[in-house]
Amino acid sequence: MNIRNVVLSVFGLLLINMSAFAQINVLNAKTPEEIGQKTEEQLAYDNDKPLPYGYIGDRDVLWSKSTWEIIDLDERVNFPLYYPIDTNNIGAERRSLYDVLIKNIKNGKIEHVYADSYFTEKRTLNDIDASLVYSDTTDFGISQFNAGEAIDPQYIRKFTLDAADIEEWRIRGYWFLDKRSGDIKYRLLGIAPVANEARAKAFPDESSDAKVELFWIWFPATRQILHEAKAFNRKNTSRPISYDHLLNSRRFNAVIYKEDNDLGDREVKEYINDNALMQLLESDRIKEVIRNIEIDMWNY
Repeated sequence: MNIRNVVLSVFGLLLINMSAFAQINVLNAKTPEEIGQKTEEQLAYDNDKPLPYGYIGDRDVLWSKSTWEIIDLDERVNFPLYYPIDTNNIGAERRSLYDVLIKNIKNGKIEHVYADSYFTEKRTLNDIDASLVYSDTTDFGISQFNAGEAIDPQYIRKFTLDAADIEEWRIRGYWFLDKRSGDIKYRLLGIAPVANEARAKAFPDESSDAKVELFWIWFPATRQILHEAKAFNRKNTSRPISYDHLLNSRRFNAVIYKEDNDLGDREVKEYINDNALMQLLESDRIKEVIRNIEIDMWNY
């Protein structure tokens, strides 16, 4: 009977922890403003830095393959990358991955922003504003303009993409066989939000479902920023997981849509048309080839 009571008590505590989001310093805060703030002693004790990558020499790489994957934000396992989308009634310590990246692009902390996944053309905030923000002048504003008058700001509608508009993330990664450790390793190289452009919010009836890659981020240069930003941990709310850890440990579900090949890195849909099932099977086949590289290494 005593064991039963202990089990029920532990289970009740777990339910409480799962239902309430435990915030930083919530137990020691004297005022609500102190919640989420660490003291200098706590910061020094934490020594909170992302786990550094180990050095890999080129001679130690026996085999490698680049893959491009889609992270569908409609899948429940990927929700930590999507939510929260409404930040009005939630603490400042919780932001979606899109909000974290956009905020740091605007304040200049993220400088390595590119137009594509090959990181050949660098972009600035002004370059990507065309996709993120759309301004539309109403008929009254056009009439003012035609009359040679200054357009009243109330006649200019502005539409901005936010976290709720992001439909998926695309990532580019590098799988390689490390000769020294004798196993397959993965290194995330880039990540990109995918959504309809801001113009689609102004004309929802006219716009088609034409999702675009808004920009690509060089991931290794943003690890410290993503380490400081925390995602929701549904298994233990007292230990939020950083976006850096979440992405590096591949705690998401993704589908491969492209691999490096001799045909110009063509996508799966380019050689398997109008058959979603066969495209998924092809994605699984590519994953299986990567897994078998490590297994075959130890077969004699």
